[in-house]
Amino acid sequence: MSEEKKPKYGKVIELADKSALGISIVVAIALGTALGIWLKKITGVWWLLPLGIVWGVGAAIYNVYKAYKKQKKELDELKDLPRYKYKPQNDDDDDE
Repeated sequence: MSEEKKPKYGKVIELADKSALGISIVVAIALGTALGIWLKKITGVWWLLPLGIVWGVGAAIYNVYKAYKKQKKELDELKDLPRYKYKPQNDDDDDE
């Protein structure tokens, strides 16, 4: 029996894939806030800071939506596999 060789950094790559969504949320909000601060300093218009925060939150929500669509696509592919099909148990326990 030959075992399938796992990549040397398999666990690190798996962890990075799972934490990517959280990191992208934080980065999107931080970039939006930084953009708002920068625009406020350049133009002097006070409402550009909240607008930048809203842009960052919007980008974070969009990242969550894209991750949801990707996960749903992967799960829809799995649902057609025979090993995940529901098979009702046959209860033939006639102990009476």
